[in-house]
Amino acid sequence: MNEKIMVVEDEKDIARMIDYNLKKEGYRTVVLHDGSFAAVTAAKERPDLLLLDLMLPGLDGLEVCRRLKMDVKTAAIPIIMLTAKGEEADKILGLGLGADDYVTKPFSLKELLARVKAVLRRAGRAEKAAPEKIKCGAIELDAAKVEVRLKGAPLELTAKEFELLKALMACGDRVLSREELLEKAWDMNASMDIETRTVDVHIGTLRKKLGSEGKRIVTVKNYGYRFEAQ
Repeated sequence: MNEKIMVVEDEKDIARMIDYNLKKEGYRTVVLHDGSFAAVTAAKERPDLLLLDLMLPGLDGLEVCRRLKMDVKTAAIPIIMLTAKGEEADKILGLGLGADDYVTKPFSLKELLARVKAVLRRAGRAEKAAPEKIKCGAIELDAAKVEVRLKGAPLELTAKEFELLKALMACGDRVLSREELLEKAWDMNASMDIETRTVDVHIGTLRKKLGSEGKRIVTVKNYGYRFEAQ
């Protein structure tokens, strides 16, 4: 277990308690006490889960949630909302904005940690549930056979080109950062010896091999790439 969890909680005693217990369970943490920079920090840190208080200075939790879900860089981050409010409307609104779960204060740490594990488990299953066969336009990818066909004919790709294409196609229109692609295709993170620039080089050769279909791999400036299925 080495998932990163971002905690946005203005009550510092509660934040410290959550931080301590998450670390005790083996999670990495990022802690903020204000909603103003929560969305920007989430885009930079790319946590596996966000624990987000509803009542925050700067921006409230609902607005932070809305901004996260509107940004392609952070839309897929699971969110558990923490709220002292018991009103059903707040919970419904939070879930409607894209939050995955909520915990009402006061809560037991045992319950919170159970919710964290459950949401991370669901997120992990969703990521692993990518289809084995994907078809977009003239491109057909068979993950089980490690095979790509272009206009019905086999296409020769290197192992890294195949992994990059599979990652992009499996995510639909979601943008993947260079760091994410590096992790998926090279099974390592950006802090290691391979530079993210390597991803750009391989994307370039992959586009060429895909010919006219290569335009489906769209560069998202200053972030990464996405695959245009339509």
